[in-house]
Amino acid sequence: MQIFSIFLQPRLDISKFTTYERVMSVGSQKIFIAVAGNIGTGKTTLTQMLANHFKWDAHFESVSDNPYLSDFYNDMKRWSFPLQIYFMTHRVKSHQTITEGSSTAIQDRTIYEDANIFARNLFEQGLMEERDYQNYLKVYQVVTDALQPPDLMIYLRKSLPKLKEQIKKRGRDYEQDMPADYLSNLNRYYDEWIGSYTIGKTLVIESDNLDFVANSQDFDLICKRVVNSLDQRDLFNLS
Repeated sequence: MQIFSIFLQPRLDISKFTTYERVMSVGSQKIFIAVAGNIGTGKTTLTQMLANHFKWDAHFESVSDNPYLSDFYNDMKRWSFPLQIYFMTHRVKSHQTITEGSSTAIQDRTIYEDANIFARNLFEQGLMEERDYQNYLKVYQVVTDALQPPDLMIYLRKSLPKLKEQIKKRGRDYEQDMPADYLSNLNRYYDEWIGSYTIGKTLVIESDNLDFVANSQDFDLICKRVVNSLDQRDLFNLS
């Protein structure tokens, strides 16, 4: 993983900085943060809020302009493979934009979730043919081997009842008939994946009892946990 450092004035005391100042004091050095989470966890909202707060570039999952999503929810088996290829293509482009750019950035959902969570779930539920799944995994492996992983992976975890509550609240028509076992399987796969994630730092946020949109204290808590999860030796060279 890329190591970030900055030479500061000898008398500059980092401990007195605010959360915002400590992160932004990295200056021209960049960090790559990703937000992972199931459908309905609030990861897109959190991504935007963190980007606004820390002045990071934000990269979002393609939803409104996705040509397969509505068809997929109506016939998952028919559209599972082209949907996953679409997501892979979109996320690789976003990932490369971040790693090749010069600014700190945060990404809403990652290519790693596509294979380890969504494609796996579709295959194991019989919603993707084995030859398509194996072909997908081969392409995924080739692509990810060439990618620089995020410096921090934030996993926003939420229980099934809370997921269903949030999905109903946001009112997307194509999500309303989503089977409960589909969401439950995704949660299980997420837990397995984050438990074996070794290519970078992770931060797991239990979000059932957090309302980071309406409660500023909850959001401040998340901001502090994000900063504390970033290795300060990577960010600041105090010698």
